[in-house]
Amino acid sequence: MRAQQSRVTEGPAQFDRYRRQTILREFGVESQQKLAASRAVIVGVGALGCASADLLARAGVGTLTLVDRDVVELTNLQRQCLFDESDAIERRPKAEAAASRLSRVNSSIRIEPHVLDVTSRTLPRLLREAKPDVLIDGTDNAGTRYLLNDAAVRDTIPFVYGGVIGTRGMQMTILPDASPCLRCVFEEPPAPGTMPTCDTTGVLGAAVAIVAGCQAADAIKVLIGRRDLIKPTLLEFDLWSSERRRIDLSSMCNATARRNCPCCGKHSFEFLDGKHDDDAIKLCGQLAVQIGSTGRECDLDRAAERLREFTPKRVSPSLLRVSLAGERAESSGSLELSLFADGRAIVAGTADPARARGVYAKYVGA
Repeated sequence: MRAQQSRVTEGPAQFDRYRRQTILREFGVESQQKLAASRAVIVGVGALGCASADLLARAGVGTLTLVDRDVVELTNLQRQCLFDESDAIERRPKAEAAASRLSRVNSSIRIEPHVLDVTSRTLPRLLREAKPDVLIDGTDNAGTRYLLNDAAVRDTIPFVYGGVIGTRGMQMTILPDASPCLRCVFEEPPAPGTMPTCDTTGVLGAAVAIVAGCQAADAIKVLIGRRDLIKPTLLEFDLWSSERRRIDLSSMCNATARRNCPCCGKHSFEFLDGKHDDDAIKLCGQLAVQIGSTGRECDLDRAAERLREFTPKRVSPSLLRVSLAGERAESSGSLELSLFADGRAIVAGTADPARARGVYAKYVGA
């Protein structure tokens, strides 16, 4: 993806925009300079990713890499603060829409959008190219979180975990080799179908703001070199019942206590090794299935030519969309096929992975 380029002259005068931040006793100009030289990768530009990206862009993080596989839907607007109705109408890729918005918020930083499905095949290259100082969780599924945890531990990248469902939120920050990782606390991801989702339970936007604020604050501490301020705790709260607690994880900080952890103790990176990959995933909050990339990019121009009888629409350089007349959706109308330049596809109008695979094979090929 093409990065959003800086349009404001760099130099001391540029720090005037951060004056309310630099006059903080705990912060100062030196910390602002460290932020300007730092890199953060945010995986998932949904509710949490939007809010944390907004805070970090306004704070002056020098390079933000935004990664998301999805497009903007009307139901996103209740809690995903970087999008508007025009993005939903056009169903723009979230990473590109967010980057466009943030470039207008702060044109002095570099923003790199990636319309990409984060998998065991794509994550290593992404991290090699982005060279992040911190990795921020904005995902909506356990599998990707455990994948990010594997990569963070293996590559010793601080990982800022967060999650929100309903009115409840959780947050913890993982400092590899110094604090427990995600699998120290939750050794295995929940079994499919056992946990609520945004589709079945909903999400309170105010709960998102709290978790994203905690994530952004810890990311800033990492980026300015104040890891000593990050405590080994897990924040858990229910905003509706006004319940809140911090679980002390300090007993899990030494290597002896963590020796039985599959990830940071035994160094088994099974999610990063691809043992849990799935090529067809039902998307949260949508009647749609994503077909994963085979690792080969898709030539969207050639795809448009093959599908010309359906009048395909080129939404952006990375996205081609077509309504498949004759393929009935489970609700009403026709199935819709979205092809991405990274080789993925989203089949909208069905929740059946087998049918989605069949449609993909029929119109795109194996």
